[in-house]
Amino acid sequence: MAFPAGFGWGAATAAYQVEGGWDADGKGPCVWDTFTHQGGERVFKNQTGDVACGSYTLWEEDLKCIKQLGLTHYRFSLSWSRLLPDGTTGFINQKGIDYYNKIIDDLLRNGVTPIVTLYHFDLPQALEDQGGWLSEAIIERFDKYAQFCFSTFGDRVKQWITINEPNILSLMAYELGKFPPGVPHIGTGGYQAAHNMIKAHARSWHSYDSLFRKQQKGMVSLAIFAGWLEPADPNSVSDQEAAKRAITFHFDFFAKPIFIDGDYPEVVKSQIASMSKKQGYPSSRLPEFTEEEKKMIKGTADFFAVHYYTSRLAKYQENKKGELGFLQDAEIEFFPDPSWENVDWIYVVPWGIRKVLKYIKDTYNNPIIYITENGFPQRDPTSLDDTHRWEHFRQTFQELFKAIQLDKVNLQVYCAWSLLDNFEWNQGYSMRFGLFHVDFENPARPRVPYTSAKEYAKIIKNNGLEGHP
Repeated sequence: MAFPAGFGWGAATAAYQVEGGWDADGKGPCVWDTFTHQGGERVFKNQTGDVACGSYTLWEEDLKCIKQLGLTHYRFSLSWSRLLPDGTTGFINQKGIDYYNKIIDDLLRNGVTPIVTLYHFDLPQALEDQGGWLSEAIIERFDKYAQFCFSTFGDRVKQWITINEPNILSLMAYELGKFPPGVPHIGTGGYQAAHNMIKAHARSWHSYDSLFRKQQKGMVSLAIFAGWLEPADPNSVSDQEAAKRAITFHFDFFAKPIFIDGDYPEVVKSQIASMSKKQGYPSSRLPEFTEEEKKMIKGTADFFAVHYYTSRLAKYQENKKGELGFLQDAEIEFFPDPSWENVDWIYVVPWGIRKVLKYIKDTYNNPIIYITENGFPQRDPTSLDDTHRWEHFRQTFQELFKAIQLDKVNLQVYCAWSLLDNFEWNQGYSMRFGLFHVDFENPARPRVPYTSAKEYAKIIKNNGLEGHP
């Protein structure tokens, strides 16, 4: 079961989740610093990313893990407020530049390709104070930050992700208030934030295109979270439509404007407009793109970056009472199949990843695809033997192999989440996704490979699974 020659095998991390050094060497506060320091049990046991895996001072240890696996690619994110403490280029923190230069140079010296995310949920607090993603001013700020990163690191970095999971971020931060700034805006905030994220991404892509591409010859995209949805009752037309609508609302919402035509899917626009009207709003709660903006947004990605973790069943749920909310607008409810195995929110459905890849191929004109995150949490955090978890990975690789061989999907890179056990947002350190175990009680934060790390290293060495699917 050999994968195509030159297939990329990677692992991923994100700045706030691994770095620590929250106020070291001139770093400005980000929204997760503020949010976790406020306490209030919004994060498991009020844990914080103040130290996390200590990667800010322990990069050499991370590099050892990367070399031990034999990775061809490593995806990490830049801390916006470590580079630009107040979010603007008014003050540039050289110590931050030095840190990321070392990571990039060490990776290249070891034959590892960096995939760099500009922004992975950790907005500088100074920009959140000015309205964050709910304010249109953020578009300009993000573009300036992106240009700063392209000009500082783009001579060596050729694969860029602008925004990590805008569909999760807009929902969790600005609709539900579960992520910082922690204020829910049900039915409105998520759409406003998403609208600004799409425009910010597009602006920064154009900046790369016009100012840097000719010299740097890199690629720019954004990473969209995808869950697969199947109809709860496969024989019910309304459930079939609900499953399609669920994919459209959470996935195509971002992908269609960027990859196809610069605008939201029709069903999204019509559902939200008709709900808004029923609720007495003078216009739709979903903002509109101008014709000029549609032209600006269309075609602003050089490859398709997707994250897959899990799947759900979808059912039609009529919004009789005209309630506000994202699911209410889509008129869906979703839930797992009771037969699926799970750890917390992750239900193990390896075949879902093949369906997602085929969907992207068929809907988005057969693009180059990178899976920039996929993984499973360790069931027993006290044991390094995670054979059970490795089986989930193995089944996933079989599905990827089928997607490439049978469905002819143009998948070129796979990144496991994550290189290290780390700070998993609201779950703190209670969910362990690492290929390497990190002891968070030990100040040295030792990294020790799980069985999965050793098995993944074999896959990378063989460029695929041994034997037949």
